[in-house]
Amino acid sequence: MGRRVALKLSGEAFADPELGYGIDPETVRQLAGELVEARGAGHEVAVVVGGGNIFRGLSSAAAGMDRANADYMGMLATVINALALRDAVESEGCAARVQTALRIEQVAEPYIRLRAIRHLEKGRVLILAGGTGNPFFSTDTTVALRAVEIGAEVVLKATKVDGVFDDDPVSNPDARLFDELTYMDVLGKGLRVMDSTAITMCMENNLPIRVFNISVPGNIVRAVAGEPVGTLVR
Repeated sequence: MGRRVALKLSGEAFADPELGYGIDPETVRQLAGELVEARGAGHEVAVVVGGGNIFRGLSSAAAGMDRANADYMGMLATVINALALRDAVESEGCAARVQTALRIEQVAEPYIRLRAIRHLEKGRVLILAGGTGNPFFSTDTTVALRAVEIGAEVVLKATKVDGVFDDDPVSNPDARLFDELTYMDVLGKGLRVMDSTAITMCMENNLPIRVFNISVPGNIVRAVAGEPVGTLVR
C-alpha cells in the first residue's frame, strides 16, 4: 500500500516564475504531472492550496483592509487555484475532486471529512481549498488540520528553497540546511517552517512535517514516496 499524505502548495507554486503572480498554465501542468505520477505509484494525495499568487489577505489587512474581509478574499483566491489544478490533473488522465471549506456548490464540493477520505480511497487526487473556512487561520494551519482529519502519515510543505535553514538562504549564502529537527527546535528557535499553530497541532498529533524544494523536478514524487528530501521535522 502507498502512503497517504497532505501536501501544502502555496499560491506562489502556481505563479509565472518570472512575474511571481497569476496562474501559469505550464507551471500548473508540471505540478499536475507530478501529482498524477505519485498517485500512479499507489499513494493517496490530498493537496491544500494557497492563494498568494492572486490575493494576499494578511498583507492587504496590513495595508488597512479589514482582516476578516481580507482573509475571506484570500480564501476565494485558493478556490481559483484549486480549480486550475483540478483541470490540469484531469487533463493528465487522473480523476480529481475539489472540496472547499467555503460553500460554493456550483464549482466545488463542500469539505466533508468522510467524503474526502472516500475520494482518496477511490484513487482521486483531493484538492482542498478555502482554508479552514474561518478568517485568522493560515493555510499552514489548514494543512495540519486536514492531515489529522484524514489520517495522513505526513505533512509535506513545498517551498522555493531546499528545506529549513538557520538563516535566510537567499540573503545569506552561508546559511546551514537542517536535515532533521524536532518540533521544539522549530518553536524554540523561531524557525520559519510553518506558523506556531500548525507546528503545535502536528506535535500534539505526532505528525511529521517534511519541507522541500518544489522547484526541483521530481521532488513532489520523491517527498510523497518518503525519500529523504529537504528537512524532516518530527
